[in-house]
Amino acid sequence: MEYTAPLRDMRFVLHELFDASGHCALLGNGLDRELIDGVLEEAARYTGGEIAPLNRNSDEEGVSLHNGEVRTPQGFVEAYRQYVDNGWASMTGPAEYGGQGFPQLVACAFHEMLMAASLSFRVYSGLTEGAVLALYQHGSEELKNAYLEKLVSGRWTGTMCLTEPQAGTDLALLRTRAEPQADGSYRVSGSKIFISGGEHDMSENIVHLVLARLPDAPPGVKGISLLLVPKFIANADGTPGARNALSCGALEHKMGIKGAATCVMNFDGATGWIVGAPSQGLACMFTMMNDARFQVGLQGLGLAEQAWQGALAYARERLQSRGLAGAQYPERPADPIIVHPDVRRMLLTQKTLVEGGRMLAVYAARQLDLEHGHPAPELRRAAARRAALLIPIVKAFLTDMGQEVTSLGVQVYGGHGYIREWGMEQLMRDSRITQLYEGTNGIQALDYIRRKLLGDGGAELSALQAEFSALCDRQVEYPALRELAATVQARLGEWRELTVEVIAATQRDPQEIGAVSVDFLHYSAYVLLAGLWLQAAARAQEALQEGTGEEAFYRAKLASADFYLRRVLPRASGHREAIQGGAACLMALDADSFAF
Repeated sequence: MEYTAPLRDMRFVLHELFDASGHCALLGNGLDRELIDGVLEEAARYTGGEIAPLNRNSDEEGVSLHNGEVRTPQGFVEAYRQYVDNGWASMTGPAEYGGQGFPQLVACAFHEMLMAASLSFRVYSGLTEGAVLALYQHGSEELKNAYLEKLVSGRWTGTMCLTEPQAGTDLALLRTRAEPQADGSYRVSGSKIFISGGEHDMSENIVHLVLARLPDAPPGVKGISLLLVPKFIANADGTPGARNALSCGALEHKMGIKGAATCVMNFDGATGWIVGAPSQGLACMFTMMNDARFQVGLQGLGLAEQAWQGALAYARERLQSRGLAGAQYPERPADPIIVHPDVRRMLLTQKTLVEGGRMLAVYAARQLDLEHGHPAPELRRAAARRAALLIPIVKAFLTDMGQEVTSLGVQVYGGHGYIREWGMEQLMRDSRITQLYEGTNGIQALDYIRRKLLGDGGAELSALQAEFSALCDRQVEYPALRELAATVQARLGEWRELTVEVIAATQRDPQEIGAVSVDFLHYSAYVLLAGLWLQAAARAQEALQEGTGEEAFYRAKLASADFYLRRVLPRASGHREAIQGGAACLMALDADSFAF
């Protein structure tokens, strides 16, 4: 399946909605619109021309394990070499370690392209950027000097080693041990599972960030430390040195992303060094995990974009029956299926979820940039609060959306979508993992309610709601948008009322936290997308009044916003009713009564 990066829509979101140039000027990184667009155009050529052609074969060939060494699918090693040589790996890295310092707001467009072109290929590099963040913020100067430059360049890759057979979400059950040595290092022993890119042949070295317990550590998550454990221990000159006592014991056989090595990693007294303070590993790891969760949201978005592109192309070409109002193309033996209302429903659902999801991703990326780069400390703190609120929504909603959109892609293709020949079923299989790893979407929803909403009594969510309410108020100058603005404003009022109800319910009964969490997250996401679609419609209306050209593009934005608000946003009502259904009906049936 071919992939063409949606550059026009990306430029619309970056420049016309979020003023990427002004954002970069505030951050002081020297990027302007011309340079940003040039980077995106080159990224589109690389992902469409070099990476996308590898995707089908990677699914067919998969990865293989030979004497502890993993071989990646044909073409991956060469494509990754280009990735490094052309500077894509160092795009977001800190400048003092050879990085280019691109903001997330710009980089997320390239990362979306990578996810769409081949998620399996992207898996190998994705966690390296998170490892750079964790090491940069928490590592000692010695570790940073030895490892950061290589990680930033992409010559070495990174992993995140959390999960164990008995310890997934509940890291309090973690058993991997780290024994201190006289030279300040540690001997790390234990097994980790589900380690993405834990072993492969694409980089010179693999740097594992491993959660483990020190001998005197307190029980529970408070006793977890983070250690850097490389495949090859770095020499004094920075080259890979002695092979460490770790190995890939097995590869998982998976439903999707078959070109990505998902490894069982065994640490047999491997040499490692602590990152951050002892027993503060979880706090250090969350630096990496928040980036990973944002990136997984982009995975859902990228796969959804690819599915939408394939479905649209097929719907334009596939001839089947006549339109309900009569022949639309009488010169053909049948009409293309895009004339049928139900196919239009599926395509427009895909389009509005994908384009709305892209706006949400860039909005969140902007907050991540401001959290680290705004010149005013108080605004950095404000952005950090906003980013923390948004991350579970981005991860959970965009990946749930990715599964829906890829499923709709299969449906548009009909029987052809169910067979391997067309490539659509691969996208649906690949997308399924995004709802699971880096914290299942149910865990994201719990985080959204327990830590983000209840953590501050709803203060940050109230600020977000107020921001979007003010956006609605600004649309009164456009008569054509008043109905849309009124619809969004009404939903925002309902969201505020529902927030009060949710907080009160969870205070009465802690079971309500889990009972409402998924529905409240989805309700929030649908209303957020409504506000973003209103912003897009306002910009489209402004462009049409200015006569800036591209009338068809901007009219499509207006039509898409109207469809979203009339046909997708009403889903929020179902989530609201489910929330109000309460926890009692979930917990009434005794666990032993779940029988068949």
